[in-house]
Amino acid sequence: MLRYAIKRLLQLLPILLVIVCVNFFLVRLAPGDPVSYLIGDAPATPEFVAGLRSFYGLDKPVWEQLFIYLFNILHGDLGFSYVSQENVTTILLSRLPATLMLIGTELVLSIIIGVLAGVASARRQGKWLDQIVTVLSLIGYAVPAFWLAQILMLVFSLKLGLFPSQGMHSMRYDLSGWSSFTDLVYHLILPVFTLTIYNLALIARVTRASMANTMKLEFITFARSKGARERAVVWRHGLKNAILPVVTVIGLEFRNLVAGAVLTETVFAWPGVGRLTYDSIRSRDYPVLMGILLLIGVVVVIGNLLTDLAYARLDPRVRYQ
Repeated sequence: MLRYAIKRLLQLLPILLVIVCVNFFLVRLAPGDPVSYLIGDAPATPEFVAGLRSFYGLDKPVWEQLFIYLFNILHGDLGFSYVSQENVTTILLSRLPATLMLIGTELVLSIIIGVLAGVASARRQGKWLDQIVTVLSLIGYAVPAFWLAQILMLVFSLKLGLFPSQGMHSMRYDLSGWSSFTDLVYHLILPVFTLTIYNLALIARVTRASMANTMKLEFITFARSKGARERAVVWRHGLKNAILPVVTVIGLEFRNLVAGAVLTETVFAWPGVGRLTYDSIRSRDYPVLMGILLLIGVVVVIGNLLTDLAYARLDPRVRYQ
């Protein structure tokens, strides 16, 4: 498996090259001009505008800009932000922990609750618990994250005042220790719920369908005929053989997690990479936006690789050459 992992990692290089090139041209084809955003409504002479474009290298042909950008990436340089004049790597590293906290919490909750709900629903097919899980899963899968985030903010923040509406920490208080942790949890609840509901519903439905098919197979009947406990039949034999489709869905959901984080962080003003993406698009901050797209590409590709490796770990019948 180690040789397979190394081979796949080497295959990532041309894939990432294609991702960088495609994103570069898509960003350049988008309407808007970063120089116009930087100048704003201030009066500026054509000479000043031309000098500003030359300073940022925007006066060069697109192909030349691409080669310069690729050369800088090979040397570990993602460029400088047009707006904040900071290194793009520094900006991404400062925003990444907040996004990892949000997505990591969501991923753990959606996997645990989704698998438990799917297994419980499959064991009680046609009963009230199965119907409740099915209905809630359909609703959770169909509700748009952007709309759900605004509804949660209106109800639980503005109307009921139970949770803060925006940000990651309360700015009115100087908190530390346990008070700072609980304040962070309160700010985290609504964004995490917004992201969790969709993935939880999907994982629950896939788990239910896979478990329902697996529990009808002959080896399940054989395990029961040997006198195995029902708990062992369900979890050791049933779920172990039904988990691969769930792993596939989790691996494919990495890209949806990032997209959902952009919308959720924008609504709740969560200071992560998603909110940075929205701000970069508005300001036409090409270097920051390109750095974010590269980061997303790396996360998605590595997520797919980890999914492939998890197959062999969970199912001994799967072997990679």
